[in-house]
Amino acid sequence: MALAIVHSRASFGIDAPLVQVEVHLSNGLPNFAIVGLPETAVRESRERVRSALLNCQLEFPQQRITINLAPVELPKAGGRFDLAIAVGILAASGQLGVELPHNLVLLGELALSGEVRRVGGLLPSLLACWREQRRCIVPRDNAAEAALLPDADVHLCSHLLQLLQFLRGEAPLDKASASQISVERKAPDFRDVIGQDAAKRALLIAAAGGHNVLLRGPPGTGKTMLASRLPGILPPLTQEQALEVAAIQSLTQTPISDSMLTWPPFRTPHHTSSAVALVGGGSLLHPGEISLAHHGVLFLDELPEFNPRVLDVLREPLEAGFIRISRARYRAELPARFMLVCAANPCFCGHHGDPAKPCSCTPEKLQRYQQRVSGPLLDRIDLHVTVPKLAEADKPALLQRCNDESGSSEKLRELVVACRARQQARSNKLNAHLHQHEIGEHCALSRQDVRLLNDATTRLQLSTRAFFRILKIARTIADLAESPRIATPHLLEAINYRRN
Repeated sequence: MALAIVHSRASFGIDAPLVQVEVHLSNGLPNFAIVGLPETAVRESRERVRSALLNCQLEFPQQRITINLAPVELPKAGGRFDLAIAVGILAASGQLGVELPHNLVLLGELALSGEVRRVGGLLPSLLACWREQRRCIVPRDNAAEAALLPDADVHLCSHLLQLLQFLRGEAPLDKASASQISVERKAPDFRDVIGQDAAKRALLIAAAGGHNVLLRGPPGTGKTMLASRLPGILPPLTQEQALEVAAIQSLTQTPISDSMLTWPPFRTPHHTSSAVALVGGGSLLHPGEISLAHHGVLFLDELPEFNPRVLDVLREPLEAGFIRISRARYRAELPARFMLVCAANPCFCGHHGDPAKPCSCTPEKLQRYQQRVSGPLLDRIDLHVTVPKLAEADKPALLQRCNDESGSSEKLRELVVACRARQQARSNKLNAHLHQHEIGEHCALSRQDVRLLNDATTRLQLSTRAFFRILKIARTIADLAESPRIATPHLLEAINYRRN
């Protein structure tokens, strides 16, 4: 009777819990059982491991083999445990000949020939090992993901026999080396947008403070064009943010590019998307669009065309910055700290309020269209901006301003970076993420401005949530103006974004 313990990691959203692969050999009729809540791909590892060992001229024990994947309540999926199971069997049967290091983690799928194949969604596991300072052995095909972690103790393996030589001290394994990431960005520039200075100003404020925006106006006024240029004025991701974004992308089996590791993500789901597509979940846990937009922008074009029940699932993550998913088989928490940018027409035909072209919608149809977006969701959007049609007489003059460098994305990004630096120095977070007690400390008003804000909220019939969000916007406007306190003009501009 023999027992061996090898460590691996499960994939559970952005988390990668440590899994103990316990291998027990005992006398009795030959049998190979895997317990510990394995799904089909994990149970099939019996055949992969048996064939791999035999094809590598290693002995497969003709005993009763029991594999326990602990903790047992954690679902295990995929072929990532193959390597750990094979090494555990060799260790328990005395074929390994050495004691395994306690801080070693093995991840890899085995081919029938003994080759080690790539594992999908590996970055969260690598990130967990890096944070816990554990040595990790992964497939060579996962080298690109391993190279994202600075100073990580990650070794690359291409064959089971190569791994055995390394564990016995007979031959080294190549270590993953840190990759050089390009910071160059190719993105559409704000200079391409003709006119719409008010909308540009609102997006600058939104980018500076991390606020949510609604662009409302007739078709063809540039709402989508404006929104697509918002990521271009956001600052690059920090190392911690880049690793979080890359870990989420890794779960979708998407190849990770330099732009993903440098610049905030920009997600644009179609209006036919389901609630699961937005928030994540499924039979096996997958991140939704709000998690894929983590530290970036979620753009919902044609907002009223989305299913109202789908839109309402955004309420909690907009407030909390994460989403809790509860299913019959699991409960998980995924990060979802994103900026929400929405675009909407004023009505079905798109011409409500247009003096040049009358609206063809009936009052009932207009009301039905506007009610497709719930009040509680609109209440969570900080900046409500009208994007009007350009007057024909103004277009020649506006075209001459297209080459104005002051309105370029590069110049606007410099303002955003400086403004965010002030916020980080003051509260260590963006203004949009201030808590109630922090608002009183950092968003103080004079008595006159308090009366002004109270009168405005009463006149506009705004909620308490809107009251505090106005204060956050005013604080961001003051930061852009390099003002230590919120002045009356800053407050008036913030209130104006709630008039629409």
